[in-house]
Formats: sequence, C-alpha cells, structure tokens
Amino acid sequence: MRITKHFRAFFNSESSSGIILIVITLLTIVTVNFFLHEHYLGFWKTDLFGKPFDFWINDVLMTFFFLLVGFEIEREVYIGELANMKQALLPIIAAIGGMVVPSLIYISVNLESGSISGFGIPTATDIAFSLTVLTIVASRIPSSLKIFLTALAIIDDIGAIVIIAIFYTKDFSILYLSIAFAIFGLLFLFNRKGIHNLLFYFIPGIFMWIFLYKSGIHPTVTGVLLAFVIPFGNGDEKSPSYKIQLRLHKPVAYFILPLFAIANTGILISSADFVHLLSVNSMGIILGLVVGKPLGITFFCWAALKLKICVLFENLKMKHIFGAGMVAGIGFTMSMFITLLAFEQEEIIKISKLSIIIASILSATFGLLFLTFSNKPKKVTEIFEEN
Repeated sequence: MRITKHFRAFFNSESSSGIILIVITLLTIVTVNFFLHEHYLGFWKTDLFGKPFDFWINDVLMTFFFLLVGFEIEREVYIGELANMKQALLPIIAAIGGMVVPSLIYISVNLESGSISGFGIPTATDIAFSLTVLTIVASRIPSSLKIFLTALAIIDDIGAIVIIAIFYTKDFSILYLSIAFAIFGLLFLFNRKGIHNLLFYFIPGIFMWIFLYKSGIHPTVTGVLLAFVIPFGNGDEKSPSYKIQLRLHKPVAYFILPLFAIANTGILISSADFVHLLSVNSMGIILGLVVGKPLGITFFCWAALKLKICVLFENLKMKHIFGAGMVAGIGFTMSMFITLLAFEQEEIIKISKLSIIIASILSATFGLLFLTFSNKPKKVTEIFEEN
C-alpha cells in the first residue's frame, strides 16, 4: 500500500509534534516539582480580559486544533482512507471498540463512586503521540499500519467530539444552541452557493463560537463544524480547505498543542498522590487506556473480520492490529481535554492527568516492545518500495 503525498506530510507533521510534546511534558513536570511550584500553577489562572489565561488556551486556541482535526476528517471522508466504505469499515469498527470497551471498564470500576463523569477520558487516542511511536518502529511495520492507526485516531476524534457535545454540556440553553446552528446553516448555504471568500465563514464562525459557548456546549466544537462548511472542492492545492489546513499544521503542531501541554501538564506531585493512583477513578483511566484500548480494538476487528463485514488492509495481520491497539492507549491531548470538562475539583483533575500520563507511558512502552519484537526488520529495498 503506497503512502500518498498528503498522508506523508500529515504523518511527518504529527510525529514531529509528538516528539515536541513528550519533551515539553517532561520539562513541565520537572519545572513544577523542582523549581517554580505554586507560582507556575497560579500563572495560568491569571486574569486576562475577564477570563483566566488557561481559558484562552483550552477554549479559544484549542478551537483551531479542532478546526484542523475537522479538515483532516473531511479529507479522509472525501478522498482519503475513509472514502471507500469497505476499506473504511476496519478502522471505524476498531475505533468503536477502542471507545466502547475502555468506557465500559471505567464505568464498571467507578459504578459506585462519584467520579462516573470521567467515563470519556479513556476513550481518546492522541494522534501526535501514537504516530511518534510508529515512527520509531517504522522499519518493522507495514506502511498500511500507519494509515490504519491514523484513520482510527481520526475516527476516535469524531467519537470524542460527539461525547463532548452530548455528555459534557453544562447549563444547556436551547435558544443559544438554535442561534449557533442557524449560523451554521447560513455557512452551509454559503458553501452550496460556491462562496470562497473566507471572511464569509470566519466572521460568522466567531459568532457561532460565542453562541455555542453560551449554549453550554464546549465551543471548541465550532472548529469541526466550521471545517465542514469551508469549501473543499476536489481537495486539491487550490481549494480553500486545503490552503487553511496547510497553514494550520505548523501553528497547531508547534505552538497551540505545546502551549496546551505546558498549561495542563504542570502537575505538582506529592507522595500522597501515588496513593490516589489506586483510587477507582485513576484505575478506571489506566485500565481503560492500557487494557481496554488494545482489547476493544482487537476484539472488534477480529469479530468484524470473522463476520466478513470488512477486510484487512494490505500486509496487515492481527498482531499488527493488537500492537496498534496498545499504541492507541496513548490518550494525552484529548484525554486531558475531556478531564477538564468531566471534573471541577482540582485534586481529581490533577490525579486524572497524572493517571493519563502514566497510562500513556505504559501504552507507548508496551506498544513499542510488542511491535519491535513481534516483527522482523524490513529490508532496505522494501522501505524504498513503500516510499
């Protein structure tokens, strides 16, 4: 299976972003615990135009991350790996299994606790980190596994967006939601009329963000909605969708996501926190990501293949699917994001973040070891043929 130019550019961008996020996360944790302590954590709560600084990162800047995610989903649906339904079904079914099983594990562990709202945390897969892991073992895996995991992670993002929109809505207002969707309908009309002037999309898009925020739905969903109304055309380099996606890649990968990591991974760890890692909330997150992800993805794929609902990608075997399932347990960005929506108590948020980091490290380690030792290294000629 040959890797297209667009996919290769996306893969390289996301994997390099993942390396930066790993370094920043480690530096942030070290900085908070050995140098700045409370001063660092208090900085993100500094008032800026009537809102804390971290609001402008988590609610405003992350909208651009979701806009980029929306463009990537759109491209995959129209002309990418999800355009062919027979081929798309495998990562779709895998993603469903990778969300359902971790969620059920979390719910079963937390059924009698007060932290059931965190069920969405272990359902996410971080594209940047997961592709970084595959980059490390690229010489031992078929190129089709990169495409499979990328498609799975993108569909996973769709699921996370739906979960956020449905389950993490506070003080819901049907009036403001109706206004937001009326604006979305207007933008859709602009799209159908062939209007390519981006001002006709971004200015109303700002108001759509405001009304979604007032409706109680997390306003970052605006990014995904906006992506699907900006003209896609045939997806070539002249389309407005492609141009914006190209321009967003570097700011999102090298500024917005690192800034999000800096603001949200500054965890002050005490000896007592390690006791809290045995809490039902923490165990639900860790078991959901480390165990639930590979089990859900592998079992759902195996069942779908047995029922002949779909077929394996070229050169893929079930061991590759299981390895990808382990790597998919790296939740990080989206899991951190859902944590901020699921809980309000600072202590639970802190322990949840720490659990996500531990689970992501374990998933990355297990995935790396499994994919390394269960696959033979490729010959040089095979690598050239894929490229």
